[in-house]
Amino acid sequence: MIIFRYLAREVMITMLAVSSVLLLITMSGRFVKYLAEAAAGRLSPDALFAVMGYRLPGFMELVIPLGLFIGILLAYGRLYMQSEMTVLAACGFSQRRLAWYTMSPAILVALFVAALSLLVSPMGLHQAEQILNQQKMNSEFEGLSPGRFNPLRSGKGVTYSDAFSDDRKQMQRVFVAGRINQRDNGIAVVKSATGHLYDHPDYQQRYLVLEDGSRYEGQPGQAEYRVTKFAQQAQYVKRGDPNELRPRKSDSKTTAQLFRSDALDDIAALHWRFSLPVLVLVISLMAVPLSKTNPRHGRYVKMIPAILLYIIYLVSLNAARGAVEAGRVSPWLGIWGVHLSFASLALLLMLWDGLVKKISHRGSKGQGGDYAQAK
Repeated sequence: MIIFRYLAREVMITMLAVSSVLLLITMSGRFVKYLAEAAAGRLSPDALFAVMGYRLPGFMELVIPLGLFIGILLAYGRLYMQSEMTVLAACGFSQRRLAWYTMSPAILVALFVAALSLLVSPMGLHQAEQILNQQKMNSEFEGLSPGRFNPLRSGKGVTYSDAFSDDRKQMQRVFVAGRINQRDNGIAVVKSATGHLYDHPDYQQRYLVLEDGSRYEGQPGQAEYRVTKFAQQAQYVKRGDPNELRPRKSDSKTTAQLFRSDALDDIAALHWRFSLPVLVLVISLMAVPLSKTNPRHGRYVKMIPAILLYIIYLVSLNAARGAVEAGRVSPWLGIWGVHLSFASLALLLMLWDGLVKKISHRGSKGQGGDYAQAK
């Protein structure tokens, strides 16, 4: 039991450290993407961290298996380098027993990943999609950044405002410039002291109401232009098109909904969710023989081949899921066939040293018998 606690602690601590680094890298890349959308006015800055928080479980369900795999390789590789595994083997601690000890924390991690993939991640992805869809429905003036020029979504103009109120509906010192129409190159420039967004209660339409301002219309390069002073001007603001909303993907549906669906995308997503915990168990069994390192060769000599093997495993699962979605293969032959192939490879790696020893022993006995007959 002392050895089990020692090995489990080494694996779990290393897994947490590796997973934290991988999760930080993954979320940083996605955060930069959302930050670019926020800077372009397509995403509200207030919704940025909410979307990242809801996407976190989806990142974790993919990062944690890799973190466990690398954690086992690093933890056991260090024990081999420091000859602790050699001492355990001399005391009768076999590789099979090491595999059984490894599967205990692996089962806990697999249960955690199952909870993420079956329950938490679909809920989070659904909430994130709702926020992104709501951002599409907002008008382009609700996503503007104060104190800078912001291009309009249509690409036909630019707007500027010094400051916004807390509800982002009141604006100070508004500037709007854009083309008058598509037939000519006329430019209209509007500036006003204040402005606010107004929702018409009867027509369910939104207007930008500008107060105490001026409107300049004319052709660029010509001296002829028209100036209009106004106390109040209302301009229709187009909302996002509901037909352009992101469709609810299979990954954001609940597991119960996937069970009741006959769509190929939903069937592939359902088998994918159940395959992630199995992935954790298979790679844990695979990591035990791959972590065996000769102290003379170095601690990281098998890291690159092992990670390449993991990448091939994950890419094969993704390819199998795509084949199931396209209807080219059944999920049992595609997704679970990949799991069966790599589980067989893991068992072969576990038994490889024993098979080599048996073959060598039989070869040496055969040579000894031939030598005795010749003598």
